[in-house]
Amino acid sequence: MTTARRRFLGWLAASPLVASAGRSAAQSLPDPAIWAPRDPARIITSPADAQNVFDFEPAMRKAVSPAHFGYMATGTDDEATLRANRAGFQRYQLRPRRLIDVSQVDTSIEIFGERYPSPIAIAPTASNRAFHEDGELAVARAARRGDHLQMLSTVATTSVEAANEARGRPVWFQLYPTDKRELGEALARRAEAAGCRTIVVTVDVLARQNWETYARLWRADGGNCGSCHGLGLPAFVARKPNFAGLDISGVSSTGATSLTWDTLKRLRDVVKTRLVVKGLLAPEDAVLASRAGMDGIIVSNHGGRSEDNGGSTIEVLPEVVAAAGANLPVLVDSGFRRGTDIVKALAIGARAVCIGRPYLWGLGAFGQPGVERVLEILQRETRAAMMQMGAPTVKALVPALAVRD
Repeated sequence: MTTARRRFLGWLAASPLVASAGRSAAQSLPDPAIWAPRDPARIITSPADAQNVFDFEPAMRKAVSPAHFGYMATGTDDEATLRANRAGFQRYQLRPRRLIDVSQVDTSIEIFGERYPSPIAIAPTASNRAFHEDGELAVARAARRGDHLQMLSTVATTSVEAANEARGRPVWFQLYPTDKRELGEALARRAEAAGCRTIVVTVDVLARQNWETYARLWRADGGNCGSCHGLGLPAFVARKPNFAGLDISGVSSTGATSLTWDTLKRLRDVVKTRLVVKGLLAPEDAVLASRAGMDGIIVSNHGGRSEDNGGSTIEVLPEVVAAAGANLPVLVDSGFRRGTDIVKALAIGARAVCIGRPYLWGLGAFGQPGVERVLEILQRETRAAMMQMGAPTVKALVPALAVRD
């Protein structure tokens, strides 16, 4: 290479044009760059291998049938709400405080005079035996291990009595009122007789959902889901232990299109348990819940399964908390996957955060050890996030620490 050519190349390398082009190229790369992306071919084979709760989803996908996985994973219609529940957390930033002693962090919460060492509660999910043979019993035993608040679905594949025994502490019973008032009341009385002190009335399942992901994976499965679950009502509920011995004739829906606040007031006369209403998204309904004498609220869009409204629960949570007032505890679910998600909700004012799909991923992949590991990861992340926020207790998580952009 001639001296003149070397000088030309040296000048070219120092040129602002080349430097600018280099910067543009660098700026086109992801920031931060993904140096260790997930490899779909490398699925965890043990709960201990999981780095976060997302690692369990492909492991569950591998372990269960396509139809059962689709039932768990599906949203409704375009699944905009399913995606919005995750995107909503990005609109809140945590604003940490410094120079606060967090050498001892207490993650415990108190709800209705009962104390739990973690703010992470187990949301009610249906038909857990579709994902693992131990079903809700595995979930209850995992909840017992970490002493988590657990809610049991009306359409669980384990009876409320068996769940309470496995949990070692009364669960909260989630009630689908059905479109037959006498049946809904009978379910509530059964839960009360089993020792449940709180009944969670779900009010956001009204229309028949268009679960496209479930339908497509079901067709790809090739199995006969009717032989496992029973298709249509009352065949579906006839297979569910909580309906055993009850008159299910004439029931055509687990939801109740005629449900009103007066219905909940009448239910108050049927049982003496606490009543928590699940599925509220509007502050106006929080005010009505208080006036109707409800004991608590769960802000929920059913994980994007009941309607495709396109909104997230974390974004409506501040208004609902404000409308509920100090004496009506508010819990929240839908889309929670990280400790920082949980801390944001607690800072906004939620009393506890309920998770659903993540523990089902763990259950489907590994049974009880998988559920335990999911809860352990979320608890560890929540504790770490509280330390970084300068919050030695859950009560120290105040609205000023979660700022919306």
